[in-house]
Amino acid sequence: MFGKLYNWVDSRTGVQESLEEALYENIPGGSKWRYVSGSMLVFAFMTQAITGIFLWMNYSAGSQNAWASVYYITYNMEGGALLRGIHHVMAQAMVCLLPIHILQVVIEKAYVKPREFNWWLGLVLMQITLALGLTGYLLPWDQKGYWATKVATELAALPPFVGGYIQKIVVGGNEYGHFTLTRFFALHAGVLPGLLVGFLVLHLAMFRKHGITAHSSDKRPDQMFWPMQVLKDGVACALLFGLVVWVALIHPAELGPPAEPTEPYGAARPEWYFLFLFQMLKYFDGSMGWNNEFMGAIVFPGLLFGFMFLMPFIARIKVGHALNVLMIALVVGGAGYLTWEAYQEDNYNINNPEDTESAAFKKAAKFHAEVKRADTEFELIQELVEDYGIPLEGPLALQQKDPYTMGLRLFRRQCASCHAYNATGENERLAIAGPVIAADVEEPMGAPDLYGFGSPSWIQGLLSVGENGIGSARYFGNTSHSEGEMIAHIRDTMWAEAESEEDKQNLAGMVEEVSWALSAEAKLPYLDYAANQDKIQSGIDHLNDDTLGCVGCHNYKENEFGYVFTLDNYASSEWLTTMISDPNQIYSEDWGTYNDRMPAFHSEATKLLTANEIELLVRFLRQDRTLLGTSSAKVNPLATAESSEEVTEEESAE
Repeated sequence: MFGKLYNWVDSRTGVQESLEEALYENIPGGSKWRYVSGSMLVFAFMTQAITGIFLWMNYSAGSQNAWASVYYITYNMEGGALLRGIHHVMAQAMVCLLPIHILQVVIEKAYVKPREFNWWLGLVLMQITLALGLTGYLLPWDQKGYWATKVATELAALPPFVGGYIQKIVVGGNEYGHFTLTRFFALHAGVLPGLLVGFLVLHLAMFRKHGITAHSSDKRPDQMFWPMQVLKDGVACALLFGLVVWVALIHPAELGPPAEPTEPYGAARPEWYFLFLFQMLKYFDGSMGWNNEFMGAIVFPGLLFGFMFLMPFIARIKVGHALNVLMIALVVGGAGYLTWEAYQEDNYNINNPEDTESAAFKKAAKFHAEVKRADTEFELIQELVEDYGIPLEGPLALQQKDPYTMGLRLFRRQCASCHAYNATGENERLAIAGPVIAADVEEPMGAPDLYGFGSPSWIQGLLSVGENGIGSARYFGNTSHSEGEMIAHIRDTMWAEAESEEDKQNLAGMVEEVSWALSAEAKLPYLDYAANQDKIQSGIDHLNDDTLGCVGCHNYKENEFGYVFTLDNYASSEWLTTMISDPNQIYSEDWGTYNDRMPAFHSEATKLLTANEIELLVRFLRQDRTLLGTSSAKVNPLATAESSEEVTEEESAE
């Protein structure tokens, strides 16, 4: 029955003749493993088409929801991570197979008469494949893809006269945004695959017309394409697919934090197969007498492609083929070397850990710090997505309410030139809020390290001496306070008078209790003040009795004779808001120049930060991750455990 059905189909379609023509083609010298690269490329493209269609079913090409859809594919869709991984790795496999196939074609002289058109079609297919890689890099709409693509598309503006128009067409306007993404998606999922299929059909048709080229000295008898070459092609494609799946499993496709046009990403790099071009442009910076990106990005690659186009004609001269082989080998080898050189530069600080003073070390350290920052921001947005989901406005709307994400960014922009943020323990990832590397600032300001500001441990260090005490860079550094009254009192009076070991232990105990009393004024949300009521009350008593000499200078509760800022509400949300907005409201006029250098970020005269930005920064410093727009966490420092729980329940009800 099946035979009759097949004969009926064959009589109407001629499928049998087509199969015989495809499978029973003569191979001079028999089947060879070196012929498999072309079939592997076709198989890789078919894999890309199939996985791409399934990804397309779950992808949303919009600046508000592209990242969210890729996040869904990667972390929520059944098998989505593997699907995306195969698509990502197979794209790289295609780029690896391209030079192998080109070398094989050139060595076998399969580009000379009468196969010139097939060679040119192959060059077009190579360009389309690279364009697919470029356009696909942007689609996750994360920081890495956004900024790398922005750098790449800026090269389109280099040609004189028409460059600006070309860039505007590529970008979809004057700004990178929604229309850039939709344009790249249309190219990646529609235009370029359609062109590739069309040119691939022509390429295969020309290949069938001229047959397989064999210029080797192999005297083996000829064979048909079926079955031995088909078997070799099948084995090679199976091995390729297995390798791709394995790589996709052990190195899943990455997803960075959402693209943020206002937050530059200092570690933006193109995908590795474009790194050679990125690295080559560095040689056109003037150091070798060339100082023209247009030459490096447009003219030089254009001349190279022009040479490849002319190779069939160059091969007609006596040494032409040898020159072509040498040229292609140099191009592939040069691209490989430039890629390796780019990796070496980015990892210089890892490969040369002792060389901390060179510009190369600092540049590489900054690169890795930026990568770490992006990784941290992704961890933060991932936590938010798990807790709150992604709003309709997109992931940026969630980030902009997060004190850790935005507070970290604001600290880096506005505070890190003076302050450090040496986070430890479970918050160690937030240490990147401080300077990228110490060498970024020739003479660091040395203002206080603000990690844990207002906590008992931070205040204990402030009231102590030693390596991490008040005289260290953690506190006053090289500000005018480093030799002020407070450090002199603590170092030369308070601790100097504690001569015996017993006196020092007693003083350390009082310092701990006072630190809890002062920290209770801050009402930090991550501390259990109710469990430390005894220490808090003892510390209050010590402060009121002026045991440590604090209220001789500072006002505190009923003591109102101090001449420097009050300790009431010290390090609280209100205190920090005032300090950041206008520190001169904290440092009264009686203090003279005690405000060493801190500017007012939101006074009547300055608006360096908005009220919402200050609120985010304050919550970040207080390690309060309550989203902006919701009540900040509150703790009653003297409440019993029972009443504290009641307050929390009441606030939750509100």
